[in-house]
Amino acid sequence: MASVCCWTLLVAFVASLTAASSVDPPISPTVHCWCASYPNRTFCSWPEPPNSHSQPVRYIASYSERHQPSVTKQCQLTATNSSSSLEKVWHCPLRDLKLLTDYIINVTTLYDRGSSSHLSSFMLEDIVKPDPPVDIKVSPHNVRAVLMEWSAPPTWMYLDIVPLKYQILYQWNIKGTTKSVTLGPLENTSVELKGLIPGRTYLFRVCAKELLGLGQCSGWSSPVTVTLPKKKL
Repeated sequence: MASVCCWTLLVAFVASLTAASSVDPPISPTVHCWCASYPNRTFCSWPEPPNSHSQPVRYIASYSERHQPSVTKQCQLTATNSSSSLEKVWHCPLRDLKLLTDYIINVTTLYDRGSSSHLSSFMLEDIVKPDPPVDIKVSPHNVRAVLMEWSAPPTWMYLDIVPLKYQILYQWNIKGTTKSVTLGPLENTSVELKGLIPGRTYLFRVCAKELLGLGQCSGWSSPVTVTLPKKKL
């Protein structure tokens, strides 16, 4: 009877070890870095992997210049909930970055049975991406034209030193097919769009990019929809 009991306990112990070892380690985070206000408002962020609920994780993040890997700066991490899902997103602000310098960020995921690391490199000039323009206004001028106005993203802090340029996108629908026109770059924050069709409904957006072309355009602004009058105003 005692041998049966010991055998039962041994089987249960081996089963518990097998179950523990079969749990996959957390997925390494996918890190995205961008500079929302050139030259010095830079962040790296990553969503918490989906299996982190079954395995609690924590993160250590640091960054350094590629040619000085021994001189590292630790990230002061913060977490927010994603606006598009329930997942948690972690943020690392990167301070005092220099131009024309290659940087490496190291994000280490710590969990019960070990750790995993993610390394990525970037140059500040390559990751410039302003936030979208704000306060989009579109006013019909007559049956064939509108005046479109907007403001620079408020997070772009040095607009007088590092200006922005803009691209316009307007779209309309014909028998279920979306047509679009892209204009720019423009340095002003207003433009008159002519040659539109009376009575037609248009959707207008604008994006912002650093004036010299560093990095990429922001995401498109919130859309504004306007239907042109059929008769003269």
